[in-house]
Amino acid sequence: MKFETLLLRSLFVACLLACGWIMGAMLFTPGPVQLAGTGGARIGALLAAPAACMLPPDGVVCPRQDS
Repeated sequence: MKFETLLLRSLFVACLLACGWIMGAMLFTPGPVQLAGTGGARIGALLAAPAACMLPPDGVVCPRQDS
């Protein structure tokens, strides 16, 4: 019983430390952090993608157009 209690308490402390570390990073990071590479062209292409057929409110799937 003591081993399980020690294991649960240490897991609780580890979770609290991880949450505190993440919260501190969110509060005290000076500016926005860029996680990925510069891939600006890929993001621009993804933002411009949904142009032709939006999903109608009744849930019918748009027909595929051959190009």
